[in-house]
Amino acid sequence: MIIHGAVPPRDVLLEFIAENPDKGSKREIAKAFGLKGDTRVELKDLLRTLEEEGLLKKSRKSLTRPDALPPVTVLDITTRDKDGELIGRPAEWPEELGAAPAVLIRQSSDNRGKGKVPAAGLNDRVLAKIFPNKDRAGPAYTARVIKIIDKRRGASLGIVHKLADGELRLLPIDRRGEEMVIEPTDIGEAKDGDLVESEVVRSGRFGLPRARVLSIVGTIGSEKAISMIAVYSHGIPHIFPKQVMDEAEAAKPATMAQREDWRSLPLITIDPADAKDHDDAVYAELDPSPDNPDGVIVTVAIADVSWYIRTGSPLDREALKRGNSVYFPDRVVPMLPERISNDLCSLREGEDRPALAVRMVFSKEGRKAGHTFHRIMMKSAAKLSYQQAQAAIDGKPDDKSGPLLEPILKPLWHAYGVMKRGRDRRQPLELDMPERKILLKPDGTVDRVHVPERLDAHKLIEEMMIQANVAAAETLEKKRQALIYRIHDTPSLAKQETLREFLATLGIPMAKGGQMRANSFNGILAKAEGTAHQVMVNEMVLRSQSQAIYSPENIGHFGLNLMKYAHFTSPIRRYADLIVHRALVGSLGLGEGGIKPEEEAQLDDIAAEISTFERRAMAAERDTINRLIAHHLSERIGEEFVGRVSGVTKAGLFVSLPTYGADGFIPISTLGNDYFIYDEAHQALSGEKTGLGYQIGDTVDVRLKQAIPLAGALQFEMLSEGKKLPTATRSFHKSGRRGRTQPGTRPPRSGRRR
Repeated sequence: MIIHGAVPPRDVLLEFIAENPDKGSKREIAKAFGLKGDTRVELKDLLRTLEEEGLLKKSRKSLTRPDALPPVTVLDITTRDKDGELIGRPAEWPEELGAAPAVLIRQSSDNRGKGKVPAAGLNDRVLAKIFPNKDRAGPAYTARVIKIIDKRRGASLGIVHKLADGELRLLPIDRRGEEMVIEPTDIGEAKDGDLVESEVVRSGRFGLPRARVLSIVGTIGSEKAISMIAVYSHGIPHIFPKQVMDEAEAAKPATMAQREDWRSLPLITIDPADAKDHDDAVYAELDPSPDNPDGVIVTVAIADVSWYIRTGSPLDREALKRGNSVYFPDRVVPMLPERISNDLCSLREGEDRPALAVRMVFSKEGRKAGHTFHRIMMKSAAKLSYQQAQAAIDGKPDDKSGPLLEPILKPLWHAYGVMKRGRDRRQPLELDMPERKILLKPDGTVDRVHVPERLDAHKLIEEMMIQANVAAAETLEKKRQALIYRIHDTPSLAKQETLREFLATLGIPMAKGGQMRANSFNGILAKAEGTAHQVMVNEMVLRSQSQAIYSPENIGHFGLNLMKYAHFTSPIRRYADLIVHRALVGSLGLGEGGIKPEEEAQLDDIAAEISTFERRAMAAERDTINRLIAHHLSERIGEEFVGRVSGVTKAGLFVSLPTYGADGFIPISTLGNDYFIYDEAHQALSGEKTGLGYQIGDTVDVRLKQAIPLAGALQFEMLSEGKKLPTATRSFHKSGRRGRTQPGTRPPRSGRRR
């Protein structure tokens, strides 16, 4: 019996949260059970305990079950059930949680809400309100469609395969896809092994569906086709509709109306050497004010995309559908057409360009004393690469950077030195995780995997962009203007406990309880620096972190150790930044292109969509790299490599090849004749009889047994003998030699995007 006014039992509380995902805040839970005074404190303690045990996770200001769908989710409608009802699944779902849950789509007949929602259909991507299925029959959730994000046409990607008897088949690239027959009259110019775009021409109750080839994307023997597999399999829009292209081509350069003329200010762009669009420019000088001795003024100018992309226009609707640009080794799928991204909005050297600029004043201690925003017309004085700018500062200027050294570059580096004092005092999370870049040959094949050097030039631009983002959030909050924040929650208590147990096996203490801060993790990283455990401690700390998302509700950014943070500096490639630009233009009265009331009312939905699209982009980029490396190594079966154990599961070991930035799997059934025990605390597999085994971070010799390019999967054979491991100190899972897993499955990784 549940007593109103008393803290409910654990199982009742968990059931309530599971069935009411929109009422997961502590306030809503207390209200539902009539809790006041001391009972609210009891509730808080119980919720903390459930979170520590991993039975609840904190998401923004609400608590949810770890495997629960959020109240608003992007779904892909993939099939129908036996009754003909539409079934969807979340567009992005963590691999470590297993199969994505099915969601029954409820088609509303009364079209409730402000606008009528068109009927959804197969292959549509929709934004939906999620409801747990309380009847316990059928899918775990039902959903009501809020809006259709993308009505995807019936085209799909596949590989032409010719059977021994001459029959032509289309093999799917997606695990959910279906093999189809191609008639000779529908093959066109495609040949065996070609990667093609196709459509279904007939699908009956019996036999395989029949397909018609629409176009040839490439040959599967070429890496140039691999990024297109990710584009199709993740449903990334990559072809701009004619209406969007027409609007882009018709766009005219911005005028001086309601703009300040800053064309004489020598702002410069510093970007990667191969950058084709330039959306930020910087300039710095000493503050002449006697009230700020030795202070500096830093100016950051950002392309004024809001002038060209107006709310509700075809360009705007397509940009929201994409959410962000997606970057592959061989191509970019842009958020905006090239006429906008690479021309009208790109801050090209020596050309007039509209921009939103923020002028920030810092004291000599690196504290921001104030800032102002301006809508300007600028003219970039120079385009430099990171390497060019750094070489000039290091005493090796070239013909272009030499004349800029004294008047522009040295003041920028001085200003960065001042800002760095503030950054050092703030102590953001400082993970040492070098990012690898795949370099391709002219024919599209992999040349090598390169780890770019981390230069002060990179850090300078990064810190100036971070401070501009902070200034944007502060200004909009002061104006009481709705906006989309970039938020990063604290690590869950369950993840903290897992990390604490792991660190204990290395003799590295981690405080228990209390509110963790970014500098707490920096202390852990400092203890591991220079030891054999440095890489794996960095990886484990990274895995313990929450994922940064977009939200109209602010909880701060844990990793950057900032309370007010919004994305403002990349509106060419991120829709969130475009929203912030519109909010600044509107709230500061800077002219046309400001945020509209109807857009403000949809910020919750927009934030959910673009957070999903960001995860989609990350998954597509990661899948492409995995496929490229698997394709590159597919001719080296049987060769031996030096690797590092990067993940440990009950089913086996993940081993990364540092030279290639790729992971492969070793099934537990192939490790040896012993009975292996999975020790979660030590992140190890150890033999029950011998005590020999393998732990995360171990350097090992492996032999490549299998490479599956389409799946991006590698499978290895262990060559190194296990080492003596300490006995597990906590409960463990026994995994016999017959353990199995899919070769393509990978351990979870947290994104690094800020």
